[in-house]
Amino acid sequence: MTADFLLTDVLVPLRPSDTGEEALEIMNEFYIRHLPVVDGTKLVSVISESDVLDADPEEAVSNYRVAQLPPSVYPDDHLYDVMRQLVDNNLTVVPVINREGDYVGMVTGEDLLRFFAQSSTFSDPGSIVVLEMGRHDYSLAEIARIVESDNAIVLSSFVRSVIDSNQVEVTLKLNSQSIAGTIATFERFNYVVKASFNEKQLQDTLRERYDSLINYLNV
Repeated sequence: MTADFLLTDVLVPLRPSDTGEEALEIMNEFYIRHLPVVDGTKLVSVISESDVLDADPEEAVSNYRVAQLPPSVYPDDHLYDVMRQLVDNNLTVVPVINREGDYVGMVTGEDLLRFFAQSSTFSDPGSIVVLEMGRHDYSLAEIARIVESDNAIVLSSFVRSVIDSNQVEVTLKLNSQSIAGTIATFERFNYVVKASFNEKQLQDTLRERYDSLINYLNV
């Protein structure tokens, strides 16, 4: 799935002549904290709420001192690239440009979050298992073989490095709601099972985290 799939048709970029006050009005209306500035067809900057509040809101946004190389993605970049830009630059929207630097549109963090929340990884019934192991011991092929030996499949996996160690934490979403046998098999193969969640716990946890993130984006 690529960035052009989630281009919003609700938000429009700022023009260099728009004022900080106008930018704040749009940000407040749509619960975002950033907006791209487009001069003609070219993306020239990304203005944040703090940029406006730290300057004169009555001035044109073209007068604000902001980064000359605004973060952006291409239409055919994967949604993971959009997520990386959101996180790395602490953004609420990511501009999308073509290879010539022409502005194409933007993807909001809320739309991206909603897309992942509604994907089969989250919406399909199942369970979660969290494993911890040495980085050199990680093998998704072996993990999938163990899961499949208990007549289940891995719907998705997420690997996170454990800070200040060579350990990794592997979070698995399985399609099975009964995972006692799978957990027993992991333990028999000397895997450390840090946590597991059945379907009800999974739904409650995901819903709570999703609501918390939506509330954060709306602050």
